[in-house]
Amino acid sequence: MPADAAALDPENTLYLDLPAGRVVIEMRPDLAPHTVARIKELVRQHFYDGLAFHRVIPDFMAQTGDPTGTGMGGSGQKLKAEFSDAHHVRGTVSMARAASPDSADSQFFICLAAAPWLDGQYTIWGQVVSGMDYVDQIKQGSAANNGTVSDPTRIVRMQVAADVKG
Repeated sequence: MPADAAALDPENTLYLDLPAGRVVIEMRPDLAPHTVARIKELVRQHFYDGLAFHRVIPDFMAQTGDPTGTGMGGSGQKLKAEFSDAHHVRGTVSMARAASPDSADSQFFICLAAAPWLDGQYTIWGQVVSGMDYVDQIKQGSAANNGTVSDPTRIVRMQVAADVKG
């Protein structure tokens, strides 16, 4: 963990456990308060536990959060976009959406590399602060098939750090 990990607010820190290890995400309620609140609600309902990274494009991003694993599913609650001046850099966590800016639901992606063309068009709600090497081990698809992954890496579990005992 980074030296400043102890300084992270446990209520706004997520543990994303992958088969390879734990990824620590600092949530950004200062950028996207409603999105962060909804993500925490879904995490506390264990919504993400066991879900696949169904779309992973090398040198771009890894996407998850769809209970159907097809890229078409969600939790059933659309979120209003919360665009900011923040940038999509390696480790940025941002909401996936359809064409409508207000169509994000439960799907999100982690940037594997900088993606400045997404800036101001997707709701950024977090940043990986440790464990990016585990994100890099998520099974990838190919750009040719839009990143669709067969036998995808699955989330072991997600937890809000404040809820973790011991």
